Amino acid sequence: MRRGTFVRWGVPIAAAAVIGAAIGAGPVIAAVSGDPVLPERSAEQLLADAVAATNKGGGPPPMSGTVQQTASLGLPALPSGGASSPLSLLSGSHEVKVWYGAADKLRVAMPTQLNETNLIVNGGQAWYWDSATNTATKLTIKHGESGPEQATPLPQETDLTPQQLAGRLLARADEHTAVRVINTAEVAGRAVYQLVLAPKADNSLVQEIRIALDGETYVPLQVQVYAKGSAEPAYQVGFTQVTFTPPAAENFTFTPPAGAKVEEKTLGLDEGFGKHAEERAEHARDVAGEVKAVGEGWTTVAVVPFSPSDLTGAQQQGEGGEQSAVIDNVLKSATPVSGTWGSGRLIRTKLVTALLTDDGRLLVGAVTPEEITKAAGIK
Repeated sequence: MRRGTFVRWGVPIAAAAVIGAAIGAGPVIAAVSGDPVLPERSAEQLLADAVAATNKGGGPPPMSGTVQQTASLGLPALPSGGASSPLSLLSGSHEVKVWYGAADKLRVAMPTQLNETNLIVNGGQAWYWDSATNTATKLTIKHGESGPEQATPLPQETDLTPQQLAGRLLARADEHTAVRVINTAEVAGRAVYQLVLAPKADNSLVQEIRIALDGETYVPLQVQVYAKGSAEPAYQVGFTQVTFTPPAAENFTFTPPAGAKVEEKTLGLDEGFGKHAEERAEHARDVAGEVKAVGEGWTTVAVVPFSPSDLTGAQQQGEGGEQSAVIDNVLKSATPVSGTWGSGRLIRTKLVTALLTDDGRLLVGAVTPEEITKAAGIK
């Protein structure tokens, strides 16, 4: 992946990446209501409980429910690429139904107004159903005879107790983040703990991030990202309804409907896995070598080499013209700016600011415009 490839995804995708990195992962939504009272826990105790619960059960407990994702980032109008388009997740509201029985029993349904897609995993068999094209695809994962052993950077179970791991996770957060726990919240009709992370820096665009953990199972049920000056979350995703009981077996069975087009696809881990993995790692190192980070914590600004030809290539490579339309809309919303560092175009959203400089740089961060232009002066 070269810098042209990086830029062609468009600034909104970079914004999504920043937000994704900030919230980590986990389902979220739902307004907080009622006043259930759970036993008091510190942030360290809460994370330790969550780690212990996961290790004890070998993963999340069986469950099913409805997840809703909503984004109001203040981006310029985006093209309508359909519910299956990644760009659709940057605006509006979207709903997904999930059933989880075990690591090898999973179903995810994405209904739209007229159609529905389903991914069904049941043991060694997997299907992807798309009602819009009336196509059922049988998925097979091919494992090579001798794949490389992958070392993990995470500590092994014998290395750390849950309490030690929780302490390490929060140690860095405490440096730049105020952390508190709310034990009187409710999500999807269940009492939850809310872990609230708030930047200490005034020049971050993020007001706070709220992560809700179920009070009984410690499964993440809600994540909300609030921008400064906003009463409603700029981004949220989570359960509106959830049940912690094993889903019925029929939820994981699938038979292609009569008249459906049936296809088969093999998803690689073949004998070339090691070579491909090394190639991807090399590309990642190339990109990382070109990225410069200015600042720290919540006010970190990523600086990437950029040239006008990168945008031209992105517009030419845009799938179905969608990426090209995004770039056009974003650039139209840009404001010309200048300073001792030079000149460029500034793009603002509720949670992310980006600066395209005329001297060949792209700066992106969840910071104020003042902080972005300050970073532009550091070369």
